[in-house]
Amino acid sequence: METYEEHLKELQQIIRRVEIRSKRMASELFSGEYHSSFKGKGIEFSNVREYQYGDDVRSIDWNTSARKNELYVKLFTEERERSLLLVVDASASMLFGSQKRSKRSLALEVSAVLASSALQNNDKVGLLVFTDKVERYIPPRKGRHHLLIILDELVRLKPESRKTDINAALSFIRYSRKRQEIIFLMTDLVDSEYEKGMKLLNNRHDFILVHISDPLEKALPLTGLLDLEDPETGARLTVDAASRRTIARYRQEQLRQHDELRQRLRRMRIDSIFLDTDRSFIGDLNTFFRYRERKV
Repeated sequence: METYEEHLKELQQIIRRVEIRSKRMASELFSGEYHSSFKGKGIEFSNVREYQYGDDVRSIDWNTSARKNELYVKLFTEERERSLLLVVDASASMLFGSQKRSKRSLALEVSAVLASSALQNNDKVGLLVFTDKVERYIPPRKGRHHLLIILDELVRLKPESRKTDINAALSFIRYSRKRQEIIFLMTDLVDSEYEKGMKLLNNRHDFILVHISDPLEKALPLTGLLDLEDPETGARLTVDAASRRTIARYRQEQLRQHDELRQRLRRMRIDSIFLDTDRSFIGDLNTFFRYRERKV
């Protein structure tokens, strides 16, 4: 039987492997893209200079102009320091995975890479873990030690609840994070009535939805009778997966729901990334960063 010390050592090794891999991926693939994909918080005053023909009269510094008896204008620079907040769904549905990893494991990998990219750009990183309540909140800070705290929290994650309430997390952010931040919400969206909360958050922050799914949620295998159980409520359902007609109908319904979700997100003007547990997220993340570079 594994002792506590052996378990602790194994967790530390996992955290170290995740850190090394995410740091390498961030350096090789995403560092430059991340930096140019998100705006700073705004602009800040840097200096003044004499007025030149064609300058915007709204930028005139009247105090300096009166003191020097000449017209001077204010100069501004973009405030580049940003805060990244990783918002991770830890409900029971995120434990599902029909392939080599669960949805929660994929959320951990993506979080680690994004956090490493942010820290390499000298940005702050924070973490919010939620179910139907806020399970854990780590305010944004800088530094490798802080990154290890976030990775440790994600690896050791043992939420109290199994259910999902996305609005609980969104409301917490709205009332606690007043300054503009980059927010990545990682969830399988096994919930409802979250659209208003997303729109409100998107108005104030740079909000990105990372939708995580498993291929078995989109298409059933041709087998026999399948006993399915809702991991959050325990409700059970038997599906006849020996019928090609049933399988085709299931797939069509899942595709319809997926298309509807994409259309809703476009109407809400929410940027989104769609990831699956059976494939690498590298290409999708790169595509998203390139899209954001053009958008910015």
